Amino acid sequence: MNMQKIDIDVYRHSASHIMAFAVKKLFPKAKLAIGPSIEDGFYYDFEVDVPFTPDDLARIEEEMDKIVKENISFERKELSKEDALKLFQDSSEEYKVELIKDLPEGTISIYSNNDFIDLCKGPHISSTGDLKCYKLLSVAGAYWRGDEHNKMLQRIYGTAFFDKKSLRTYLHKLEEARKRDHRKIGKELDLYSIHEEGGAGLIYWHPKGGRLRNTIETFWRDVHYRHGYDVVYTPHIAKLDLWKKSGHWDFYKENLYSPMDIDGKEYIVKPMNCPGHILMYKTKLRSYRDLPLRWAELGTVYRYEKSGVLHGLMRVRGFTQDDAHIFCTLDQLKDEIISVISLARYMMELFGFQYEINLSTQPEKFVGSSENWEKSTAALTDALQSLEIEYKVDPGEGVFYGPKIDIKMIDALGRGWQGPTIQVDFNIPERFDVNYIAEDGKAHQVVMVHRTVLGSMERFIGVLIEHFAGDFPVWLAPIQVKVMPISDDQKMYAKKVSDTLRNKGIYTVLDDRNEKIGYKIREAELEKIPYMLVIGAKEAEQEAVSVRRRKIGDLGVKKTDEFISALVEEIALKK
Repeated sequence: MNMQKIDIDVYRHSASHIMAFAVKKLFPKAKLAIGPSIEDGFYYDFEVDVPFTPDDLARIEEEMDKIVKENISFERKELSKEDALKLFQDSSEEYKVELIKDLPEGTISIYSNNDFIDLCKGPHISSTGDLKCYKLLSVAGAYWRGDEHNKMLQRIYGTAFFDKKSLRTYLHKLEEARKRDHRKIGKELDLYSIHEEGGAGLIYWHPKGGRLRNTIETFWRDVHYRHGYDVVYTPHIAKLDLWKKSGHWDFYKENLYSPMDIDGKEYIVKPMNCPGHILMYKTKLRSYRDLPLRWAELGTVYRYEKSGVLHGLMRVRGFTQDDAHIFCTLDQLKDEIISVISLARYMMELFGFQYEINLSTQPEKFVGSSENWEKSTAALTDALQSLEIEYKVDPGEGVFYGPKIDIKMIDALGRGWQGPTIQVDFNIPERFDVNYIAEDGKAHQVVMVHRTVLGSMERFIGVLIEHFAGDFPVWLAPIQVKVMPISDDQKMYAKKVSDTLRNKGIYTVLDDRNEKIGYKIREAELEKIPYMLVIGAKEAEQEAVSVRRRKIGDLGVKKTDEFISALVEEIALKK
């Protein structure tokens, strides 16, 4: 059989059915939920009395091997909705029954492999023997239909490829991803923690993580000042009426926290920063000569995410956006978009990311006039084409108030992550009557650009940890230098070196414990500290340091002031 003629999604979806067939053979009481193909693989959800174990996965995979060897055909059959309901009711497959009840009237397709029957619109591979290379990967809990009020099911993840080499490459990539997992590295390097007592999805930054975040945020502010932005701050709570007026309450109510009563008025913790910036804009009359106004804020916002999707720093309930809003005229819009795209690309390249760009257009549910949507989309398109940037159109994926450019960060393993976004908005300025006085002396509506050039700080740092595997470049490292005297006789000089480094703004740790120097070096290597300065009697006498570079080793003895000058320059160059 020519595998290249088979769609990979069909191939993987068929693998999920074969896996479900194997599960039902081994666990006859298991109830079937859904089993789609997903990016890089597939999964299937089951209701079972006892959660699956790693040993169970091995048994299921062995059973799949038997089914594949039997080369059993996939047989399609169409039933009436009534007959399909009866079929799955008789076999006590309550999840399939629920799915069928939600389907429109008409014929419903099922697929069978001998006595294994599953609800599915297809298509599938012709027989189980066409499945060649597959692997079951993991098991996790998953709420039925993603609703935490529903029953928790067992989800088995797997993958399938057309050839063994592709499967081996993918499994190697998964292993590398496990090593780079930001949750693992974050704990090892003592960067942050999450506490159930404090609330799920809320991040506590430890001193080292705080240093890393502070370095990024300080750089972010400096870059924004240089690009004509002003930094502003808005409160963490405000009246609910603001988000009703903006439209966010109607569109995102399920992701916003419940109102609290303050002096008889409804307030919420802010889910986004834009209404606050609008209130500040409207504190006085603005002229066309004042525009564009570029206001940036590292604003912490709060949104409800279901517990099942929370994931370390990547999916949280409280996060800080590197947010900004640009108030401009329609004539200024294209140039402002070009400027934001250029800034976002600069940021991605500086931090070592490749990137992909998507243009997301008008969704099915939206607000505002078609004319304004056309103007917004045209401005984004013109900006991208002026920069001669490759991009893909993502139809219908804009936000309710306007189209957007999404820039996906590509990490060291080739994985894409949500990053910078640029959104053009005519809607909110109209709702809040946000105007400027034009040259004709009349009030005209401003155009608003919502944008981030990193995304949320939490997710960005999580991606950064995995991208560098915690082995950060010197300018980002939470500890840049560790100073290590060999004996007590050098402690005083080691402290002097350490203090000098700190006074230069270099994150430095003095390790003057009574431990062997080899032990100290090994520990510093595990902590992923870029530079280790070893100080013995000779170094103390010569006012020098013996320099070691992580992963490289001994760089020799250098005068202390020369080393510090070179390090300050290296940090300034963002290396």
